Amino acid sequence: MNLDNIVRGFVAESRELLDGMERDLLAAESATLDAETLNSIFRAAHTIKGGAGLFGLPHVVAFTHLVESVLDALRDGRATLDSELVALLLSCRDFIGLLIDSAEAGEVSPKEEQAQVGRELLEQLRAYLPTLAEPGSEPPTPAAESPSIVAGDPLLAPIASNHWHISLRFGPDVLRGGMDPLSFIRYLSSLGTISGIVTVFDQMPSAEQMDPESCYLGFEIALSSEADKTTLESVFDFVRDSSSIRILPPNSRIAEFTKLIAELPEAADRLGEILQRCGTLTERELDAALAVQQAELPIARPLGEILIQRGSVHPEVVEAALAKQQLVIDHGRSQENRTIRVDSDKLDRLINLVGELIISAASTEVVARRARMPELQACTATLSHLVEEVRDSALQLRMVKIGSTFNRFQRVVHDVSRATGKDIALVVNGEETELDKTVVEQLGDPLLHLVRNAMDHGIESGELREQRGKPTRGTVKLNAFHDSGNIVIEVSDDGGGLRCDKIRAKAVERGLIEATAELSENEIFSLIFEPGFSTAEQVTDLSGRGVGMDVVKRNITALRGSVSIASQEGIGTTVTVRLPLTLAIINGFLVGLGNAVFVLPLDVIEECVELSAEPAHDYTNLRGQLLPFIRLRELFGIEGTPGPRQNIVIVKHGATRAGLVVDTLLGEFQTVIKPLNKMFNQVKCINGSSILGSGEVALILDVPTLVRQAAQVSTNN
Repeated sequence: MNLDNIVRGFVAESRELLDGMERDLLAAESATLDAETLNSIFRAAHTIKGGAGLFGLPHVVAFTHLVESVLDALRDGRATLDSELVALLLSCRDFIGLLIDSAEAGEVSPKEEQAQVGRELLEQLRAYLPTLAEPGSEPPTPAAESPSIVAGDPLLAPIASNHWHISLRFGPDVLRGGMDPLSFIRYLSSLGTISGIVTVFDQMPSAEQMDPESCYLGFEIALSSEADKTTLESVFDFVRDSSSIRILPPNSRIAEFTKLIAELPEAADRLGEILQRCGTLTERELDAALAVQQAELPIARPLGEILIQRGSVHPEVVEAALAKQQLVIDHGRSQENRTIRVDSDKLDRLINLVGELIISAASTEVVARRARMPELQACTATLSHLVEEVRDSALQLRMVKIGSTFNRFQRVVHDVSRATGKDIALVVNGEETELDKTVVEQLGDPLLHLVRNAMDHGIESGELREQRGKPTRGTVKLNAFHDSGNIVIEVSDDGGGLRCDKIRAKAVERGLIEATAELSENEIFSLIFEPGFSTAEQVTDLSGRGVGMDVVKRNITALRGSVSIASQEGIGTTVTVRLPLTLAIINGFLVGLGNAVFVLPLDVIEECVELSAEPAHDYTNLRGQLLPFIRLRELFGIEGTPGPRQNIVIVKHGATRAGLVVDTLLGEFQTVIKPLNKMFNQVKCINGSSILGSGEVALILDVPTLVRQAAQVSTNN
């Protein structure tokens, strides 16, 4: 195992934990804080602290430790969670993320500006620390938390030592896994004071048998620390499965050390000497433990057996509890093995290879048809079917749920609400909707601007909403769903809506339209996407400079998507974004125009009918309904005379249908999308290309643009 891979794993896990921490904090602010949510937040901070200590990031450990202290106070009921504390903990979460990013970049210590931010946050956190304990009170010791059992049993007599005893025996593969045993000792020293340590080499073989890459180290450690056992156990998370780790709390009973001596591989008298050198056991306590061990007396009886002997519980109850505990452990192990992390670059390469495989399979099918060999055609048919299954499986690997993107905006709404003084709630639907990870990665910024725009421009102030008879709390909604092979994302608000007269006046003022121009409501709304267009009367930190909506449209168009606006004055606004599910491979439908071949996405096609219309007309009667169409041969300037029988391919985009007139229908085709060169970026109605089995290039038609153009022609006529 490479150490760099381990560090990347730590960074990735930390980011996931921070995302969960943010989600839980926001949920805790808007609802009653329950113990499970609070424990989840605490575990996230605790796990990050443990990993940071292992990788030599003491500044992360120190900062996160103080965050843990405040969270621990919340768990004990000695502090109360309010909006101010939530905001502070969210800032701490951001700062930890900043430190993790710096660590990923190779910075093992914070920069001065980062350190200053950290000091300010620590100062605010310390304001909550005086409430952690009453003056003069003592924190409970681990021994005090242990159940009080029968007095007078020599096995249950506590030792005098008030420090933790940690017994380590590292596995032979620890060094091969990139772990440094001394790093664990260094991290332990950051949690307290190591008052005694003895290195154990007893398992070292002879020089002839020794493997220089294997680890034979062991340690017996006496540690004075206020940390709990869970914290100490987390230090060894990365080697827990391959090593032997035993941790005994302060004031443990002699029976527990007797059990420790019996379980360790070294001789009893040798272990006794080590425990005494550590300062864990006195000479008298050591003699008692060895005497018990040598006499083969019962050692450290399980709590269940003691409770049964005392008559506290029935044996059946203990058996059921142990069975349930083992079931939970087994279930946890099975869950851990269900998923694996895969580098996104590897997935991208897999998709590229699958694309080349599809093109090669199509070429093989062409050759088989030309050869007119039934056996070869049967084989190519089987190959095509298998390639299609491989394609679907590979694409499914790249599909991710959009909920992770939506959840990011809970924090945005929280922060903007505090900044603007508005009471705004975010409602999310369709989190389970899946789409290509590449689309998700590039969708974040456009959606961020739309959400912030809705809060700043759309939602009115609480006073104005009350005057208009609305609830003082405004609502921004995010909704995602599938439609005709696309994913549709709606960003809506219940604010004041858009004013057509105001948008039109601003457009005339800027020279975008003539004062006498007749525009539909949708055309007026589309003016918002013009560069620099803004009707905001006041520039804020969030919006109003007119540098956002044009970028939103450009980014969405780059993803082969479209964006539209619907609004009602006084009721609210909805921005609809429509995107393809994937940018790599689609099911296509081939059509011919003369000698040229074009591809249509199969998901947008409703049906194909024979052309029946007057020569000068751009519409036809389809079962009693008027259907506008575009003659693609005229649109693309293809020379030659069309055949005697042309066809109309009826496509749908959103709620609009249109027809595309083509010469021939060539059937379905697995289409590998190849981007066009930058010099073709200004070409309209085309948004990609593909390679046919014959080696020829087929252009992929931009259906949304064609549908809009057909609808516009129909309106003008």
